[in-house]
Amino acid sequence: MQRKGKKSIKLKQEIFIAFFTVIVVPVLLIILGFSATVFFEANNIREKYGIDIRNLQGFNRALVFYMLFGMITILIISATMLAFWLYREINTPIQRLNKAAKSIRDGNFDDRIETVSGPEELEELCGMFEQMREQLKKANEEKLQFDEQNRELISNISHDLKTPITAVKGYCEGLMDGVADTPEKQHRYIHTIYNKANDMDHLINELSFYSKITTNRIPYVFDLVNVKNFFDDAADSISDDMTSKGIAFSYRNTVGGDVRVVADVEQIQRVINNIISNSVKYMDKPEKRISLTVKEVGDEIEVALADNGKGIEAKNLHNIFDRFYRTDSSRNSAQGGSGIGLSIVRKIIEDHGGRVWASSKEGEGTTIYFSLRKNTEVTK
Repeated sequence: MQRKGKKSIKLKQEIFIAFFTVIVVPVLLIILGFSATVFFEANNIREKYGIDIRNLQGFNRALVFYMLFGMITILIISATMLAFWLYREINTPIQRLNKAAKSIRDGNFDDRIETVSGPEELEELCGMFEQMREQLKKANEEKLQFDEQNRELISNISHDLKTPITAVKGYCEGLMDGVADTPEKQHRYIHTIYNKANDMDHLINELSFYSKITTNRIPYVFDLVNVKNFFDDAADSISDDMTSKGIAFSYRNTVGGDVRVVADVEQIQRVINNIISNSVKYMDKPEKRISLTVKEVGDEIEVALADNGKGIEAKNLHNIFDRFYRTDSSRNSAQGGSGIGLSIVRKIIEDHGGRVWASSKEGEGTTIYFSLRKNTEVTK
């Protein structure tokens, strides 16, 4: 942690200064003091008494005593000052680090380590410790958010599994009790049970795929895919499914017959299914419509899936691809769903090097777009 406006010194430089202060400075002071004493005292006694004190043994012994006393006194004072200086320079950052370490140990990542004055090494250590604290705080916040999301996911899936299971049990009891007493009723009951089982299977598959997303273990199998052929086949499948649900479906593809993309067919089909499933879930019009449009935009293929459902508020639109996000007004838990369908869409498309976005108007409908980069290699 570097101080502004003041250059810090290294610890070895402080040790050298300390050595100079404790050893060299006192020695110089003693030599200067001894020389001054000898000079002044010798001159005073010679002038006053006419005696040359350099030949007096007692004076020499006294001089040695004074010299030793002065040396010890200066060394004690210097050592005391040095100890205080080193204590202040080194102990202060150490105490702050100790306090911060205790806070982190206790799970508190908010106590910031302030800039300290001291050796450069200790300042760098404090700076690294502060960076570590910030990273731990961020990791802890992400963990708490992830735990909360997992709890929400479990709650959503528990709710969404309970609904079809209850329906399956009810229709099975109807069959066993003889309520479905005609072939038409029996067929309708069995068909409903089949649909509910499909709903549960879809939910379980979505959860399984989500676990692969969280660990970045999505099993991609990339291949060179003809855009027109792929989306023509996808549109045929969608049309049959929408017809069975009473939803009008339209398809338009203006991409050339030789345009290709590098993609995982199964995962792109998952993207389409997730978007359409989301659209169907939130439709509220008597006449339901879904359209699929595929076109070329520069070096990309742009795919648009539009519906005439409830629409999404503008303030919520940029959040719909977030994991577990469902808006309060139009995508609430009463509609069911785990809340991860569109986050899976974004993950897959981004892993393909593409983009995903949306536009919507409340009461009119929503359009989900995604793009894939065209393959520019010449095929033989």
